[in-house]
Order: sequence, then structure tokens, then C-alpha cells
Amino acid sequence: MQKLYHQRLPGDRITTPEFAERLGDISTDINQPVCAYLNRRGQVIRVGVGTPRQTQIPPLELPRYGAERLSGIRCIATQLKSEIPNEVALTAMAIQRLDALVILTVSGSGFERRGGGAFGYVKESYLAHLIPNTVPTEDGSGEVLHPQNAWTVSSPMSLEVLCKQDFLELVNSLEAEFEREFVAQQVELDRDRVLLVGVMTDRMTQEEFQNTLNELARLVDTAGGEVLQSLYQKRPRLHPQTVVGEGKVQEIALTAQTLGANLIVFDRDLSPAQVRNLETQIGIRVVDRTEVILDIFAQRAQSGAGKLQVELAQLEYMLPRLTGRGQAMSRLGGGIGTRGPGETKLETERRAIGRRIARLQQEVNQLQAHRSRLRQNRQHKEVPSIALVGYTNAGKSTLLNVLTNAEVYTADQLFATLDPTTRRLIVPSSSGEPLPIVVTDTVGFIHELPPALMDAFRATLEEVTEADALLHVVDLSHPAWQSQIRSVMAILSDMPVTPGPALIAFNKIDRVDSDTLALAQEEYPQAVFISACDRLGLETLRQRMAQLVEYAISR
Repeated sequence: MQKLYHQRLPGDRITTPEFAERLGDISTDINQPVCAYLNRRGQVIRVGVGTPRQTQIPPLELPRYGAERLSGIRCIATQLKSEIPNEVALTAMAIQRLDALVILTVSGSGFERRGGGAFGYVKESYLAHLIPNTVPTEDGSGEVLHPQNAWTVSSPMSLEVLCKQDFLELVNSLEAEFEREFVAQQVELDRDRVLLVGVMTDRMTQEEFQNTLNELARLVDTAGGEVLQSLYQKRPRLHPQTVVGEGKVQEIALTAQTLGANLIVFDRDLSPAQVRNLETQIGIRVVDRTEVILDIFAQRAQSGAGKLQVELAQLEYMLPRLTGRGQAMSRLGGGIGTRGPGETKLETERRAIGRRIARLQQEVNQLQAHRSRLRQNRQHKEVPSIALVGYTNAGKSTLLNVLTNAEVYTADQLFATLDPTTRRLIVPSSSGEPLPIVVTDTVGFIHELPPALMDAFRATLEEVTEADALLHVVDLSHPAWQSQIRSVMAILSDMPVTPGPALIAFNKIDRVDSDTLALAQEEYPQAVFISACDRLGLETLRQRMAQLVEYAISR
């Protein structure tokens, strides 16, 4: 096998009879399949004992990689049984984006070739290669197009026929097609093409899992990505290295290749090691749910305070993920100018980020002090306050605009607004006198709000804990409105200071049916039901808000 590395094949041929027979000889001798990987110069760069799946090259180790071209590597593999290449081998070809996959069926002990005088090991061969994503067809030429995975496998052919095929013409025409398709996709859509991956554990019901996956799709859409497809796996517990099982990782890699995805998003937090393992095996950037939320916050932050808190959250998330980035993070190598005592780039970056985090923490503390002085000023004037809280996209900013004629940005998106906005509102008191209060719109909550955001936005979240009362806005039109209420309550209960009394306001009642409305009224008889967009129930809401602050002040 070592001598195979000294072989060099003609650049315009897939293989030669001599090389194929030598590979078959080795495979027959050891009674195991053998794979040889060659570059386009005809040089053998890798030889392994096993199937194409067992010997495949990790995508990040391939010399060239991209959706618009092939890897520049072909695999010539042997098999001991006479059968059409199975989907596992073809999947390995697709993941590596090989120029071609040649399967040689070898005999058990060799045989006399037809015509005599020559002894052979290869009985028949198959040629497989990727094709651009075209409509599946089936013609009479013996080629079958896989209906999903965009590859083609030839009918069995003799070794002589295989060796006469023009290899360069084949790969050049394929890459031209791939490049045209890639350019068309880029012109058509200048957004991340995303593949979602969810893991359903025993602790989750089917409904809860589906709601989580739907919410992740909304997050990706809000961040500016296009969701191509969702994959999921049901597991009793997460795989410690790759979250999902090995077979599912292969399926993710193949699906991403087939659909042309350039980003994989998981529905849960991933450790740095898990991200590294997944990217190595899939060859595409992998992010988790928290990173998507941080990206949305970075896009939405408008004020200096908002940008400050977002940067702090991003750096706190990034710091533990600096490890494991290989030689790119080290200046200690084995070449000229790198020997001797030195400091890795990882340590330099970690210390720089640590200093930046310390500075941002100081600025956040100053921001907290500033907001505290504003609150003390309001308390000195004895103006009661209500904080609007609720799940993201529940309609808090729209309600603030309707009640106070504010001009806060609103949109049917998750986390459309980040910066807290405070406005004055006059409500009727129980004695009939006008009662001035201040209403503060706060950042929306979400299921399992990332800890980095909780810490960075503590200056903003203090508006919740320091308010005299809370108005919990709920999107009644959302299928998971009950779960959203529980998520908000869980976040409020985890705050260091217990918030004041709360009133639940069910919003968007114009979009729900009578059964949902009746269920909410039965479960929450003290709640108020409104539609901020249609201005329904606002007068009742003002009266209940007045009663709420009077009760909070009298406690």
C-alpha cells in the first residue's frame, strides 16, 4: 500500500488498468475494501483500508471546498461484493464533493481475463459523480438520477471502458454547471441559506419541540436568513461531542450540500468543542440559538446604551469559545522566527477581550447609576411607574405608542426594539381625579433567555425590578401563548429583586377565535383583553392600570 503513493496517473484519465488491478490485488490479498484518493494531477494523496465512508476526508481538510466547485479529489474504491454503490458511499462522495467516485468490484482470488495471457482482479466497475440540482429524470442510457441527492451512478462497465473516459472533460463540465448554479443563487438571494437542526429529548412533548423549532425559524428570519429545511432527531440524551448521532451528522452534511446551505443553526446552546466537531465533519459554519439572538440584538441596537450592552453580551459569549481554533490562534510553530519563548495568539486575544469586557462592565455600571438617578427623580416627584413586560413580539411597543402617542419602532419581528422607552400617561384614579404615571417599554423576553444577555442587559432589566407594577402583555394569537406566559414568569422569578404586582393584558384578541378567548378568560379571570392595533379595550386597560398602581403604592 505504501508503494501506491509513488504512482502517478495521466491527468485526463480517471484511472489506468494497471493502477486499478494493483488496488484490486491489495484488496483481494487482505480481504478488505481499499480506497485511494487522487488529486487532479494524478497523484495519490491518501490510501485507507475501509469503505468510502470509513476513509473519507473531513471537509475542512480538503484542499478546495465550496458550493460552486468540486474538491479536486477523486476516490477509487474496491468492494468485495458485486453490488451497486450504496447510499452510504454516495453520501460520503457528496459530503466531500469529490470529482468522482469509482467503485471496483474485485474477485475473491483473481481470474484469467478474456483472451488469456493476463490475470485480473477487477470484474466490473461503477462511476458515480455529483450533478447540479436538476429535475430528476430517468432515461434509457443506463444512468439513474437519485431523486433527492443530485448524483448519478453508471451501469456496470468493464475496466477498459472506464479507463477510456475523459476525466478532465467530465469535471470541467460539471464545475461549469455548478458555478452557473451558484452565481444564479447569489444573484437571486443575498441572504444566509440556513438549515435548522433540532433535538427532541425525553423531557419535551412533541408540541413543545415543534414550538421551539418554529420560534428558531422566526429568529433566523428576523436575523436575515432563509430557512431551507429543518431536520430533527429524537434522543434520550444529547451526544456529548456532536449533540446528534453520527448518522444524523452525515445526513445534515448531505442535506446542506444538496440544498446549498451555508449555515447550520441548532436549537440549543452548543459548547465550543461541539461546534468545532460539527464544523469539522460538516464543513459548513455551525452556530447555536444564542448566537442567532445576539446577531439580532446587534442589528436592532440603536442607542449608545443598547450597542454597549450588545457588545458586552457578544464578548462574554465569545470569550470561552476562543479555545480550540488550532494553529490560527498560535504563534508558536516550528518555523524560523517562531521558536523560543513566546505567547500564543489565543492568550493575547483572551487578555484583550478580558480588558474590553472590564471596561464595558464599568460603562454598564455607569448606565445603571444613571438610570437609578432618573428613577429616584421620578420617585421624588411621587410619580408611580408601570413596566411593560412580555414575550418578544407580544405587542408591547405598539401598546406604548397607542397609549402615549410615542413613536417607538414597531414591526412583526422578534426583538424589534431593544432600548427601554419611558413615556408619561394620564389614567383615571378611583376618586375620579387624573393620575399621572410613567410607562416603560422593556426588551422582550424569550424562552431560555441567554445568560450573557441577562447579564449584559441588567441595566435595562432593572427597569422591571424597580417599577411599582408590571403590565404583562401576552400575544393571545400565538399558538404557544400559555408556554410564553410560563417562560416570562420564570424569568421574572429569577430576577434578584422581586418585581411588583402584575396585571396580565391579552393582546391581539382580534386575531383569535372564540374558543381561545374563552379558555384565556377561564384561566385568567382577572386579566384584561385588548387589541392594541384596533384600539379595543384600551379604556378598560387604563382603569385597571390605575387600580394596579394604587394597589402597589398602598402596599
